[in-house]
Amino acid sequence: MPLPIRPAVAASPDYPFHAIDAPVKLDQNESFADFPAELKELALQRLRDLPWHRYTDLNAEALCEAVARHESWSPRGTVVTTGSNVLIALLVQLAGMGARVLTVKPNFSLYGLDAGLLGAALTEVPLKPDFSLDMDGLRTALAEPPTRGGVIFLPRPHAPTGALCELGELEALAQASEGWLLVIDEAYHHFADGDARDLACRHPHVLLLRTFSKAWGLAGLRMGYALASDDVARQLRKLVPPFGVSVLQTVSTLVALEHPDYVRERVAHTLRERERMTQALRSHPTWQVMPSQANFLLVRTPDAQRAFDALLTQGVLVRRQDRLHGLQGCLRVTVGTQAENDAFLRAAAAAP
Repeated sequence: MPLPIRPAVAASPDYPFHAIDAPVKLDQNESFADFPAELKELALQRLRDLPWHRYTDLNAEALCEAVARHESWSPRGTVVTTGSNVLIALLVQLAGMGARVLTVKPNFSLYGLDAGLLGAALTEVPLKPDFSLDMDGLRTALAEPPTRGGVIFLPRPHAPTGALCELGELEALAQASEGWLLVIDEAYHHFADGDARDLACRHPHVLLLRTFSKAWGLAGLRMGYALASDDVARQLRKLVPPFGVSVLQTVSTLVALEHPDYVRERVAHTLRERERMTQALRSHPTWQVMPSQANFLLVRTPDAQRAFDALLTQGVLVRRQDRLHGLQGCLRVTVGTQAENDAFLRAAAAAP
């Protein structure tokens, strides 16, 4: 008897990730350091004093208010969920189902995966060879049939290249995308020059995605949020599961928001190490390091498999990107601790 599975689900590939153990783990763009021990202890102390047999806030109201204060945003326009990847699927449900999802390629795989799973027509406009936006291609795609709109996903900084599109380009796209929801994925905004907050303030159909998984060092907690217009956020909340943010997630994130100084210190470390790694890699005889505004570097090698294997033999795990459009030979390496980065640079110097 066939299982009652929708064809779109059965046809969808699995998420493209395979876990590998290695002493130096630089493959997932995580923070180089754990949540500070004293803040963990504070969160655990608060958890011990709270009832666990009661549901949390219906829509994580207390947490939304804390995020809004931190971001100087409207609480009604702030939506918190268990990871920004959850929000990507919810935004396709909100505006893309039966319509379209428009993005670039290469890109974060969930944009396309969720479009396929949820029945949205997917259009991916290739980046230019220098990883800049093809604005003419995006404008053309906006007008392609069916033209009734949907969701546009644009990461800034871009993953996996680390490139940063111009805010003027986003302004032009916002003006050209009437009938669309323009989502700027700012997962790596802490490491970049500027952000798109002003754009989202001026255009109610522009929404920002942010996460606690990168600079905040809380990837294991699974927390993300959207900064949107009040009207868009009100509709988005209808899709968020009620009582969906646990007491552990709520308390730990509130503690983090009360002590943001550690984030600034870690971002400064990442920027220093990113520059040091970039300068060192420029002397490699066969590798080409790309400019980055994120907490990782994209490196083009003559042979990604050989380079990946050579690094792994030395205990350094990075992420292959050579199967993505325009990234032949490319590896992605997270900026880690100074010792981890030294281990990577030593292994890279001997790699083909």
